[in-house]
Amino acid sequence: MKDKLNVNWINALASVGVEFDWQRLQQLLQAERLRFSCYPAEGNEFKAFDRLSPRDVKVVICGQDPYHGPGQADGLAFSVGPGVDWPPSLKNIVREFESDLQCQWPVESMWNEQGALAHWIDEGVLLLNDVLTVRAGDAASHHGLGWQELTSGIFRALCALEQPMVFILWGKEAQKKASFVHRAEHLVLESAHPSPLAAYRGFWGSKPFSRSNEWFKQQGCAPVKW
Repeated sequence: MKDKLNVNWINALASVGVEFDWQRLQQLLQAERLRFSCYPAEGNEFKAFDRLSPRDVKVVICGQDPYHGPGQADGLAFSVGPGVDWPPSLKNIVREFESDLQCQWPVESMWNEQGALAHWIDEGVLLLNDVLTVRAGDAASHHGLGWQELTSGIFRALCALEQPMVFILWGKEAQKKASFVHRAEHLVLESAHPSPLAAYRGFWGSKPFSRSNEWFKQQGCAPVKW
């Protein structure tokens, strides 16, 4: 399983002393896939890391776990593949985007072969979930496999780099990652999850996109072209 993760991230984890039990995770995940349908498809667990090295990252958007409906999760947090109906959480992200930035969502993203949010990757946005797999129809079902230890290591590795980053944490599980972030050096934006069950608790009006860019400007950095 370790060999599926981009070597730049393996090296980054090692540089901060992260020791992760890859064999245990692989065994547990294999057992899950034998008994249940699981998402995303095997081989896409680390898709979020394929096109970004740690030093490319400007923004981390962290959610909880992948979509658990058929054909939805594609390995990028909150994204879906081309032509797939948008889940409610993604619709709410787009609604907040349009309200925050006062512009229309790029319609062509619906047909991006890499996913509906894949255009953000080119801007240095890491689309990460706290847990990287899930059973079909069973939210939070893989929270005991060990994924959280790995994604916490990812946060540690990123925060060890001497470059300003924004961490957008949506939902209670994602917000636990804030403890790994040095707030004097980075910006942490926490809000409710964009799910319809939670968005009214503080996701609406949180303005993560404009607040990120305003902070980057204050740091003398180029804003993200959302």
